[in-house]
Amino acid sequence: MASSSSSSSSSSSSNYCKKNDSFNGCSNPTKKPRLSFISDSEIQSEFSHHDQTISRINNGSFGSCPQSVISAQQSFQLQFLRQPDHFYFNTLKSSILHSRSIIKSLVNARSVDEISLVDNATTAVAIVLQNYAWGFTEGRFNKGDVAVMLHYAYGAVKKSVQAYVMRAGGEVIEVQLPFPITSKEEIVSEFRKALERGKENGKKKVRLAVIDHVTSMPSVVIPVKELVKICREEGVDQVFVDAAHGIGCVDVDVRDIGADFYTSNLHKWFFCPPSIAFLYCRKRGEEGNGGDLHHPVVSHEYGNGLAVESAWIGTRDYSAQLVVPAVLEFTNRFEGGIDGIKERNHEKVVEMGEMLVKAWGTNLGSPPEMCGSMIMVGLPACLGISSESDSLKLRTHLREHFQVEVPIYFRAPLDGEVGSVTGYARISHQVYNKVEDYYRFRDAVNQLISDGFTCASLSD
Repeated sequence: MASSSSSSSSSSSSNYCKKNDSFNGCSNPTKKPRLSFISDSEIQSEFSHHDQTISRINNGSFGSCPQSVISAQQSFQLQFLRQPDHFYFNTLKSSILHSRSIIKSLVNARSVDEISLVDNATTAVAIVLQNYAWGFTEGRFNKGDVAVMLHYAYGAVKKSVQAYVMRAGGEVIEVQLPFPITSKEEIVSEFRKALERGKENGKKKVRLAVIDHVTSMPSVVIPVKELVKICREEGVDQVFVDAAHGIGCVDVDVRDIGADFYTSNLHKWFFCPPSIAFLYCRKRGEEGNGGDLHHPVVSHEYGNGLAVESAWIGTRDYSAQLVVPAVLEFTNRFEGGIDGIKERNHEKVVEMGEMLVKAWGTNLGSPPEMCGSMIMVGLPACLGISSESDSLKLRTHLREHFQVEVPIYFRAPLDGEVGSVTGYARISHQVYNKVEDYYRFRDAVNQLISDGFTCASLSD
């Protein structure tokens, strides 16, 4: 099955591209009828390369790739190594175009020209912020003009903002969000306040808003459509949605969301091997936003549009970008395809999260409707998680002594809080997970409590 999938990926992509040069107006390549669906044993076989001794409830960090897709990737790698010139001239470009066409349909973009493939969401962030920084050097922006981002933003994104925005003369305002969070109205309210601070009585201009779709740590689904609408009302120049955990984890309709830029990894929740992400650039007029953006790695295709530039940044392994058809074939073996997977993952992670907080007498970090395929689960206060260092040491302890892989988030107590929950586990659910994975985590924490364990007992 794996070898036929990989070989068909190459030939079908070539034929498909010849018949549909622009992919505009073609039938949806993501929907195919299926008479029977994948079995539990077949799912376990697809992920048999996972370490079977580990309860892996952390799909969110690195994702997971099934064996059939790995086989398809290896086939592409061997094709290149066997005859690289033939592969470059006859397979690579058409296969990347095929992958882009599938993503275009999955996220409801108007045109395949709006979709570029890059290594990961961090690369996409660099592309957008690089363009933002040029706005200062080219005189389009004034010193002190503002970029707004969430306080929850991913660490690498914050570093990118520091590297591009602040060095160019821009000011950054972070939207302070509470955690735990109880409703999306809390986010909307704080976002409006941040935009008001950014405008500073009309003296400054908010040039860019960077909004997460699903924050990483703590993990919360952000009401992006509402925030984008607010940005339009308040005159923000451009809106960039960083959805590293987007496709396969939450609903993604880029036209409905309405942002100028939207990026999502495909190796986290869409079963691609690492690493691949897409960057959507909403078309405006003839050139569109993508006409002003460039890949940070300049190669022979510079000036031919972001999608073309990104498709060749020098000799490297492009195979992760070529297996999207094989991933689609894998997800369509499940009832409802990727949408069905996403819905079942959400239902199961909520069920497991509620089971854990009931067992420990704690709380979830957000309402179920504000999580996707990950949810924040409060850990017992008696574990003594008092710093980020404690959370990392506890994570290592759970891995090494209980074979549980789960990230831990430290939440600093507010002034006056005593005995509050300061540690939250971010649990994920993906198709390979079993209920026993979560029971092992529950029992591990219960054992630590029974033993009188605290994080203070762990050495650095």
